[in-house]
Amino acid sequence: MSIQAIRLFGDPVLRTPAAEVVDFDKELRVLVKDLQDTMLDAPGAGLAAPQIGVGLRVFTYFVDDVVGHLVNPVLDLSEEEQDGPEGCLSLPGLAFDTKRALSVVAKGHNMWGEPVVLEGSELLARCVQHETDHLDGILFIDRLDTETRKAAMRAIRAADWAGERPPTVRVSPHSTFGLGM
Repeated sequence: MSIQAIRLFGDPVLRTPAAEVVDFDKELRVLVKDLQDTMLDAPGAGLAAPQIGVGLRVFTYFVDDVVGHLVNPVLDLSEEEQDGPEGCLSLPGLAFDTKRALSVVAKGHNMWGEPVVLEGSELLARCVQHETDHLDGILFIDRLDTETRKAAMRAIRAADWAGERPPTVRVSPHSTFGLGM
């Protein structure tokens, strides 16, 4: 088990689109395990690789007692919407009502490179959309209306974690993790 530091709002990795996974190897399986361990320890409903400083298109989720992951997700969203509270492990302690599609069909791969189709609604749909946004360099506060976003930014500036420096990460010269790859 390897719990990783979760990057906080302001860290550039959270605004950088992640690269597609091309190598379904042992390093990817270690990354998925680290994401799951960190997500469950936090605890959270989901965690994307950029949130632990890894610029790859991978996320994990824990919804309705199901732990899973998805690599290189592509989403098909319903036109019907939901509106409800949403938070983020990279913005700890904050939650704001956020509009999302009510249901989603997410296509991607598992950590072994096998095709996966994940279908869900309500909380699972919200989670999948939220984590896929992370892979695109988008935070949930970007989806808020103008007034709510202003309130969110005030809350972020007032948060006790605001302005914390990102953790220093030592990367093996043989690893592409942590290099924005």
